[in-house]
Order: sequence, then C-alpha cells, then structure tokens
Amino acid sequence: MLEKVKEIIEEKLNIEGADINETTRFKEDLEVDSLDLFELVMAFEEEFGTEIPSEDLENLTTVGSVIEYIESKQA
Repeated sequence: MLEKVKEIIEEKLNIEGADINETTRFKEDLEVDSLDLFELVMAFEEEFGTEIPSEDLENLTTVGSVIEYIESKQA
C-alpha cells in the first residue's frame, strides 16, 4: 500500500524519488497546498475505490494516516 500511495504522490506532485514514508507530512514535508491535496485525494479515491469525504481531510496529515484511512474503509 505504501508503495502505491508513494507512486501516486510522486506522479501528482511531479517529484521523483522523494523520501516519502509513513511519517511524511503533506503540508510541512511535501509543501502540498489545498489544490494539490484535492488532486491527491481524487487519485487515492480512484485508485483504491474509497470515497474520502472533505470533513475527513483535516485528519489526513501524513502519508501513514492516509494509508490507515484507506485500509479501514476497505476492511
């Protein structure tokens, strides 16, 4: 799951080989703005077939939190 999420982040943010792991923070470490985050969420939803409501976005601050969220919705 981490590899797929990392792949999506690298593709959408146009960053190659970035040091992305479960503790990577979107805003602080990757400098993601709200538009980038929206595009990432849409890509995650499409890839994993999981809807991520906007009210849940404020809790998704790290790569690990996104992975946990998606896994909990797929269980």
